[in-house]
Amino acid sequence: MNYINRRQFIQYSSLAISTSILTSCATPNNSNSTAKNNKNLDKVTYGTNWYAQGEHGGFYQAIATGIYEDYGLEVTIRMGNAQVNGTQLLVGGGIDFFMGSSLEAIRSVEIGIPTITVAAIFQKDPQVLIAHPGVGNDSLEQLKGKPILVSSLAEKGYWQFLKTKFGYTDDQRRPYNSSVVPFLVDKNVIQQGYLTSEPFTIQQKGGFEPVVMLLADAGYKPYATTIETTKEMVEKNPDLVQRFVHASIKGWYSYLENPEPANQLIKKDNPEMKDDLLAYSLEKMKKYGIIISGDASTKGIGAMTDERWKLFFDSVVEAGLIEPDTNYKEAFTLQFVNQGVEAYQ
Repeated sequence: MNYINRRQFIQYSSLAISTSILTSCATPNNSNSTAKNNKNLDKVTYGTNWYAQGEHGGFYQAIATGIYEDYGLEVTIRMGNAQVNGTQLLVGGGIDFFMGSSLEAIRSVEIGIPTITVAAIFQKDPQVLIAHPGVGNDSLEQLKGKPILVSSLAEKGYWQFLKTKFGYTDDQRRPYNSSVVPFLVDKNVIQQGYLTSEPFTIQQKGGFEPVVMLLADAGYKPYATTIETTKEMVEKNPDLVQRFVHASIKGWYSYLENPEPANQLIKKDNPEMKDDLLAYSLEKMKKYGIIISGDASTKGIGAMTDERWKLFFDSVVEAGLIEPDTNYKEAFTLQFVNQGVEAYQ
């Protein structure tokens, strides 16, 4: 599943919709996974970017194992979908925290939306391109000039990176309809995907292992599955932010060790999610260092650095995605992370 292409940004001026309306927009298919009710707990709502799945496991784990409660929090996870604009909900007060990415955060700064990233759970964005084996499409370099199925919104993200680095051109793009069927019936087809999802579906339906090319390993390096909140929240209630971040990180360490408690909640919220896909997603996140790699190896899950943000900012400016005078430093704060692995044990 492609998370980065499921949401579009809106101008801040259009966010003056009432909180009650914003909240109701997210009601269908939303999660009811909530920490045990206790009047002494601070109530917090975290909005995800899609339906419940393994890629959200650490947050569900912190609910299932009581980690959030240990930090004085009653947390509700509100699932996202294609019709829900999480940034709009966040600024409108419908949710307290939201699952975003580096590119979204910088775009928010560019258009004046007062949100800020306080932690980055995924050190690598799981965005991939997928090809058939044995046809000469085994690397991103080899895909230059060949038709690729990508979503229309890819143009606002990783597609520009591929054009800049590998010389791809817009005439290579073909419409992607979120189905692997066109890929399965034509060995020459290349398509977008998510490391933890589409390759599994292809293996199950096609009976073969596709070639999977992780864009993060080729230089496309946004943080993903981030924790975003409003700048007002950071300024007025930093203790709540710190507790939510710290507990969420501990939830992720717990999920990597024993995912079963969270998986039960995930399947409850999203009955279409099955055990084999949950296991596959977790295995791939571990194998490719999606969560623990780079700075997170020493600074702890959720780690971020100024250098990494600057590197990504420079790359999206070069690709023409962001105006060069955007103050990208307003997109994040290191106040709540980088406490070291031992702090979360």
